[in-house]
Amino acid sequence: MNRYPVWKYAIIAIALLVGALYTLPNFFGEAPAVQVSSAKAVIKVDAALQARVQAALQEAGITPDSVSLDGNSIRARFDTPDTQLKAKDVLQKALVPDAADAPYIIALGLVSRSPAWLTAIHAQPMFLGLDLRGGVHFMLQVDMQAALTKKADAYAGDLRSLLREKNIRHGGINRDGQGVELKLRDEATLTAARNLITDQLPDLQTTTSPDGDGFKLRASIKPEALRKVQEQALKQNIVTLHNRINELGVAEPVIQQQGLDRIVVQLPGVQDTAKAKDILGRTATLEVRMVDESTEARAAELGSGPVPFGAEKYLDRNGQAVIVKKQVVLTGENLTDAQPGFDGQTQEPTVNLVLDAKGSRIFKDITRENVGKRMAIVLFEKGKGEVVTAPVIRSEIGGGRVQISGRMTTMEANDTALLLRAGSLAAPMEIIEEYTIGPSLGADNIERGINSVVWGMVAIAAFMCVYYMLFGVFSTVALSVNVLMLLAILSMLQATLTLPGIAAMALALGVAIDSNVLINERIREELRAGVAPQAAIAAGYDRAWATILDSNVTTLIAGLALLAFGSGPVRGFAVVHCIGILTSMFSAVFFSRGLVNLWYGRRKKLKSVAIGQVWKPEDTSGLRSVAARGSDGDN
Repeated sequence: MNRYPVWKYAIIAIALLVGALYTLPNFFGEAPAVQVSSAKAVIKVDAALQARVQAALQEAGITPDSVSLDGNSIRARFDTPDTQLKAKDVLQKALVPDAADAPYIIALGLVSRSPAWLTAIHAQPMFLGLDLRGGVHFMLQVDMQAALTKKADAYAGDLRSLLREKNIRHGGINRDGQGVELKLRDEATLTAARNLITDQLPDLQTTTSPDGDGFKLRASIKPEALRKVQEQALKQNIVTLHNRINELGVAEPVIQQQGLDRIVVQLPGVQDTAKAKDILGRTATLEVRMVDESTEARAAELGSGPVPFGAEKYLDRNGQAVIVKKQVVLTGENLTDAQPGFDGQTQEPTVNLVLDAKGSRIFKDITRENVGKRMAIVLFEKGKGEVVTAPVIRSEIGGGRVQISGRMTTMEANDTALLLRAGSLAAPMEIIEEYTIGPSLGADNIERGINSVVWGMVAIAAFMCVYYMLFGVFSTVALSVNVLMLLAILSMLQATLTLPGIAAMALALGVAIDSNVLINERIREELRAGVAPQAAIAAGYDRAWATILDSNVTTLIAGLALLAFGSGPVRGFAVVHCIGILTSMFSAVFFSRGLVNLWYGRRKKLKSVAIGQVWKPEDTSGLRSVAARGSDGDN
């Protein structure tokens, strides 16, 4: 009756093994490390740079524990903080010869001490939040008015170009706030301009008013289009912040929207507020210029002559010089989208650009006049310009859709599209809230949080063992498995643990033990009713399962509501809470019954179970009969 098949015990064994493996990295702690990341968008971090880092450390007599290529950065791990500081100085001298134009960011950090075999199976510790690790908190206010004004300027330029193409005469176009005003002489011209705006610029709405002898046409952005512009500006700023914060080497930054125009940025482990501000507030601009094809420019590229007048010298991603003209053809404001793709004929990787109306007209004219010449796309960061790509113009390009190709790999096409698409902020931002949490405070929070969970578990275990005896021991073991599975799943998901998350762990203990209490009391009820021990165990688990499922599902619904509508600490609490409910159902029912079946299931003649005192009501039938006879005698 109370026996599990072999496959159920196999599931329990596999779950325990996986849980132990993925929980284990959390106990190794963190080691001091030095991170090398790119300071410029066109400089890539690859295996060649990893070899340079290893060679520089070896030449200085410093032996790191490990040097690994992790995404877009290289991390060298060391034994002591002293060795970490020495290694930073060595790498700073080797990789950053000019501090004013640094190609790489050399930053101090912490990495897991987990053994290589755990890392090989992707067993990583949980990330710690700002309140547990310390770091910097910013709240940024996005200037939505600037974003809307920028969009209105773009519409003014587009409208000017469209009117010129359709040969519609006007008395001037001016931007007024977040709208565009046109002065028109007669009603026919007014109708033509209004129809043009309706057809070509559907996001604009028009109003008409008399203006002396003529008319004034005002085109303003529709409310739904305004919301779309604000949402796009916020999303682009968040994407750009993600790209920039990767340079700081933050393990798990929190970058999320708050309200309609605010962004919260939390950088755990970062104590240098000035450095963080520099990264977050960096401005990047994109410019399209023609390459100087003169003989003097060729000589300047080879280093055998000066840069000609009216031109500038920049380097491309391979470190080769490119001489470009100072005149700016297009800017990033004219670029609406950039996506990687493939050429339909040659199947070569390409970058597909989409320009606005103004940019499309300018690009058409430039490409028609410069067929066979090179056009450079230059990205400016911190006042330093670098050539992203410099393709040859093959033919006139119109329609606002531009395809860039030529000796690019698929990865280079993806990188170039990312640079062009998210290289700058859509709207300026201002820091309106800022505070720093020290690492000592974070360590104190960790200690107190762990103590609360541990002592809560000890108190629960003591009560269960005293009140339910052996079944209390089973419940305690199941509770430990619940904590193990919860930590393992959080580590596998690479979730960020915060103080609300630790509070959710403590709550998960109560939810899990509640299920065991229901099971134990159901078994007691069956024994009280005179059911045999084996049958009482089976009936207790079967009947308690429905109650446990109902209570956990309702609690899970509340947790999912917190997860869906909450943010920040509330969301962190909800994640741990929901996972804790699921693991408690596994440990309290499936695993707990496996222990009971393993202990009692093999006994054929089971007379009693150690589940504490089973209270039974006294038999009062004899007393009632005596009382009845006494009353009859009196009569």
